[in-house]
Amino acid sequence: MISRTAAGPHANRLLGLLPRRDYAQLHPHLQRVQLGYRQSLYRVNRQIEFIYFIETGVGSLVNTMANGDAAEVGTIGNEGVVGLPLLLGDDRAPTSVYVQVPGAGLRMKAVLFKKELARSASMRAVMLRYAHAFFNQVAQSAACNHFHTLEQRCCRWLLMTHDRMHSDEFLLTQEFLAMMLGVQRTGVTAAAGALQRADLIRYKRGNVTILDRRGLMRRSCECYGISKKEFDRLLGARATRKSHFGRT
Repeated sequence: MISRTAAGPHANRLLGLLPRRDYAQLHPHLQRVQLGYRQSLYRVNRQIEFIYFIETGVGSLVNTMANGDAAEVGTIGNEGVVGLPLLLGDDRAPTSVYVQVPGAGLRMKAVLFKKELARSASMRAVMLRYAHAFFNQVAQSAACNHFHTLEQRCCRWLLMTHDRMHSDEFLLTQEFLAMMLGVQRTGVTAAAGALQRADLIRYKRGNVTILDRRGLMRRSCECYGISKKEFDRLLGARATRKSHFGRT
C-alpha cells in the first residue's frame, strides 16, 4: 500500500538531518510504503528505480556468489537510505538489497532524487556523511567476522536490529540470521539457544523477543559500540531512546 507522506517528526534519521529547504524539496515526491519480508528494493546489476528511507525494519545488502551462495555485507535501517550507488554517481550495483525485517518507510523515484542531489550541496553533504558511516559499518563487520565469536556477533546483530525497531519483538528468521552472520543455520540454532538459556532473548518460529538488552550488550563484542560512535560522530547523536545504535 502506498500513500503520500504527511509532514511530521522524522522517523528516518537522514531526513531529520536535512535542512528544511532540502526536505521541502523532497517531501512532495516521498511515498509511504510497507516493506514486506524478502521484498526486493533493488537487484544486482539492474537499474535502481527507487530510493528508500526506512523508518522501521531492516534492509540487507547481499552479495551473491556464482554458485548461488549469498552473504550479507551490510544493513540499512532508520539511520540511512537504500540506494547508495545513486549518491556516488552510479545507478546500479553488483549487490542486491532485500527487506530482512519487515517494516515501513518512504520511497522516491531515483531520477527525481538525483535531480535534487545535483541541485543542493547541503543535501549532498548529509548523504555523503551517511555513505561514509555505512562504509565504516561494512569495514567493522568484516573485522568482526574475522576476530569475534559467533555468539558475540549474534548479540551485535540483534542489538543493531533492535535499535531500528519500535518493539522488543520482531521477525528475524534463522535463514536471514545465518546470512547475516555468515554461518550455517545449525550455528545460528546453537547461538540463539545459548542466548535463550541465558534469558537474554526468546526465539520462536522466526520471531525474536529481546528480554535483556543490557545482558546482550555485555556479551557482545566491542564492534557494536564502535559502530554507534561512528554513526553518532558523522550524523549526530540522537537523544531519543530508540535511536540507531543508541538505544539503552
